[in-house]
Amino acid sequence: MENWTNIPNVKLGIIAVSRDCFIISLSETRRAAIAKAYGSDLYECKVTVENELDMLKAVEDVKKAGCNALCVFLGNFGPETPETLIAKNFDGPVMYAAAAESSYKNGGLIDGRGDAYCGVLNCSYNLGLRKLKAVLPEYPVGTAEEVAAMMKDFVPVARALIGLSRLKIITFGPRPQDFFACNAPIKGLYDIGVEIEENSELDLLVSYKAHAGDSRIDSVVKDMAAELGADGNNYPDFLPRMAQFELTLLDWAEKHKGARDYVVFADKCWPAFPEAFGFEPCYVNSRLANKGIPVACEVDIFGALSEYIGTCVTGAPVTLLDINNTVPQDLYDDEIKGKTKYPYKLTDTFMGFHCGNTPFCRLNKACKPGIKYQLIQHRLLEPKGSEPDFTRGTLEGDIAAGDITFFRLQTRPDTKLQAYVAEGEVLDAKTHSFGGIGVFGIPEMGRFYRHVLVAKQYPHHGAVAFGHVGKALWTVFQYLGIEDIAYNQPAGALYATENPFA
Repeated sequence: MENWTNIPNVKLGIIAVSRDCFIISLSETRRAAIAKAYGSDLYECKVTVENELDMLKAVEDVKKAGCNALCVFLGNFGPETPETLIAKNFDGPVMYAAAAESSYKNGGLIDGRGDAYCGVLNCSYNLGLRKLKAVLPEYPVGTAEEVAAMMKDFVPVARALIGLSRLKIITFGPRPQDFFACNAPIKGLYDIGVEIEENSELDLLVSYKAHAGDSRIDSVVKDMAAELGADGNNYPDFLPRMAQFELTLLDWAEKHKGARDYVVFADKCWPAFPEAFGFEPCYVNSRLANKGIPVACEVDIFGALSEYIGTCVTGAPVTLLDINNTVPQDLYDDEIKGKTKYPYKLTDTFMGFHCGNTPFCRLNKACKPGIKYQLIQHRLLEPKGSEPDFTRGTLEGDIAAGDITFFRLQTRPDTKLQAYVAEGEVLDAKTHSFGGIGVFGIPEMGRFYRHVLVAKQYPHHGAVAFGHVGKALWTVFQYLGIEDIAYNQPAGALYATENPFA
């Protein structure tokens, strides 16, 4: 994971519980075995909880140790009230797991039987009675090694949940004209504990102009040039302007985070921006994403939110792309058909595109990515046949092949939250196009496109995490209380809106 300051570091603790009619040493020895299996970066609370006073001592202990995420471990049946009050009194995400029985030999199912399998049922019932949120693994019962693995899976989830609880989204400008898909009712943000600060494009322009002559510009320019290399630094005269903008955003984040710890941006990047600022902001956006600070295009507030969740889950740069265009039949025939592990149909493929906000580290270096100009904006804003001027500043190139997860958290028109998650890959196929762009393959994408993206009225932007992280994202969305979480159904499993006779 990158050494970033815009996502939280997770310090995980474990508290074992024991019902007073069971042998307390059973929970304690099983807890110690988990701590050994997990490794040194786990805090093992030595207070075993049998009653409410134990609960208070244990919670105080893990707080003093600096824990911001917690596993409550049922080493035996467990005490229903104290074990659930741990989640109520601890300020941070909590998961619950339980011990599997180890052996029948030597009275293992007599004096060594813990009944935690049973205890999880009562624990979950009591969490519901108290309306407490908690993470429960898909099968929350296991050996020491299995529970340790569950806890490691919990860490990226906890990082995202902690991050969201301390996140502020900063916007500049309204969405572009006739871009209603980027509409973002604030209620959905407040529902999950995210704050927002809304500003105009003029506020940003004033701050940008105030950074003229900033002594730090030269060092940022050098860093940009080093990142781009000789092949990518196509407009070196533009680098000082973009360095000035990068410093503007970073300073704004620091000055305006207020009571929050983490910040993301959603900016109006067209049509007025390039002419007013003298460049396209895409490359700077890509650089901030590479620092763990996503900047969503087109004031896509829920796009920025989704990117941040992906950044926390992966601990690595993400991007935001249009689910943009179909793959031509001839490109599919020449570069995809029969050349992939998964037998993608043409309708399983599409092209994900944006002007140039994808971090440099995610682009295919063989295609010599670099700073270019925004072709569409050049057509719109500059004289026909002219050399590109202020529409320069995109970071363009084919996105590198590899596993991805396409996802989004979004408000519906009625302001209720919904989400989708789909795992796939960027295919090793040339795009033969412009922008930051890749050829994507997602199993059964055609049906997912129609019966999730279209049927559930999702906008065109999707967040892209580099790797298969659907399991963690799904858990995050469940914890947040998202009732409608969609995914790409396998062949033969019909969507609710799918015509069975088609």
